Amino acid sequence: MNKYLIIGLGNIGPKYDNTRHNIGFKIIDAYASQKETSWSTEKLGDIAYTKVRGRTVVLLKPNTYMNLSGKAVKYWMQKENISIENILVITDDLNLEFGTIRVKSKGSDGGHNGLKDIQNQLSTTKYPRFRFGIGDRFSRGKQIDYVLGEWVKDEELDMPERLDISCKVIESFIASGIANTMNAYNGK
Repeated sequence: MNKYLIIGLGNIGPKYDNTRHNIGFKIIDAYASQKETSWSTEKLGDIAYTKVRGRTVVLLKPNTYMNLSGKAVKYWMQKENISIENILVITDDLNLEFGTIRVKSKGSDGGHNGLKDIQNQLSTTKYPRFRFGIGDRFSRGKQIDYVLGEWVKDEELDMPERLDISCKVIESFIASGIANTMNAYNGK
């Protein structure tokens, strides 16, 4: 039976809830809500289960903080016996304009510490990832403040539509595979 692990990256705690860096949590929360599933706190993260076309889907929000996400990803892959091609890591990306979607089957960490830790824990860069653009509207030396800053008004207004498309990306990945999802959604 095919099982999938969908991981939304973010930082735990109310002070991070509405920050750009937590878009992975925001997307996976929206998806869990659409699927009418609920979260439970388990080892190394919050977990929810759902089904897509008869396939079991495990949703994960690591509670290890962003920079140590790999430990949770590795643990849940092993616990649920999920192969690496059936995971999807959802994260923010400074190099993409706000709301732009980029799905890839492999790649570098792009300077993202969450992806760097996952790469180190899994000993490979060959795992599917879904990057959500947060833009790079910050001045020199202000990257951390920007990433950990909250969405601005125009981004908030566009967020429901972007979250809806993001949920379709997840569904497509599970139902149609990485190649079809890349063709259908990259750059959208």
